[in-house]
Amino acid sequence: MDIQRIGFCLKEDEHQVESVLTDLVRWLESEGLGLVFDENCGALLGRPGVAREDLTRNVDLVVSFGGDGTLLSVARSAGTRSVPILGVNLGRLGFLTEVNIDEVRPALEKVLAGDVTVVARMRLEVEAFRGDERLAHYHALNDAVLTRQVLSRMIDLEARADGIKVTTYHADGLIVSTPTGSTAYSLSAGGPLLLPGLEAIILTPICPHSLTQRPIVLPQNVELTIVVESESGDAALTVDGQEGLDLEPGDRVVMHRSPHPVEIVASPFRDPYEILHTKLRWGHR
Repeated sequence: MDIQRIGFCLKEDEHQVESVLTDLVRWLESEGLGLVFDENCGALLGRPGVAREDLTRNVDLVVSFGGDGTLLSVARSAGTRSVPILGVNLGRLGFLTEVNIDEVRPALEKVLAGDVTVVARMRLEVEAFRGDERLAHYHALNDAVLTRQVLSRMIDLEARADGIKVTTYHADGLIVSTPTGSTAYSLSAGGPLLLPGLEAIILTPICPHSLTQRPIVLPQNVELTIVVESESGDAALTVDGQEGLDLEPGDRVVMHRSPHPVEIVASPFRDPYEILHTKLRWGHR
């Protein structure tokens, strides 16, 4: 990677990292690198800040300070532009934010030396339709979730793969997940774990009425269509837990592999299995 300009994005109200950021900025500017700050980071450091959409268009690397939610927000701001993101976790080790705060300088040293792996994380292109009208268009790094807005009610959702009916789910909802999202909501609902470099689509029903409706993994090149069959209009689509819209009976959500993945800088200090051991306590009794 040829890194000339680095963008810094910070979760709101994370004041405890001011000294770390100040030291990083001093070091990187002494190396002749251009730096751009989002509004949160700029406010903390007393520097000019820009919207994340503008930041991601004008840098060669983004360093995201926060948690997995902050990184998801940064990825959404980048849109279809391919810009590597280094996720720095300010709490516990994250699945997407693989670098701890005390590792950020040595991690950046390795990035600048070209001694890191960048993993292209698959995204889903998500479109919602009502008849011939396209209601919305999203890119999901984690998942697209269809649920009832009324908590005590179930929802009927017909799933089709390349036009062929898979099944009709009678459940609290349905999670359509990428491999990256397999460690998020899908995992909590009983879905399988997939390593980040894989490309596949996971369908995980949420509390299905029939115990025979289990999670299924579909090929990454399938076009998936979910149709809202429930008669009452209280369904909702949520993408990456951060955006979405209300749906009505007959609405359909069409999803397929996006041609625009998100580039994530993998931790140079631990492998994916070590991250799973740490987060999920594999092998602990």
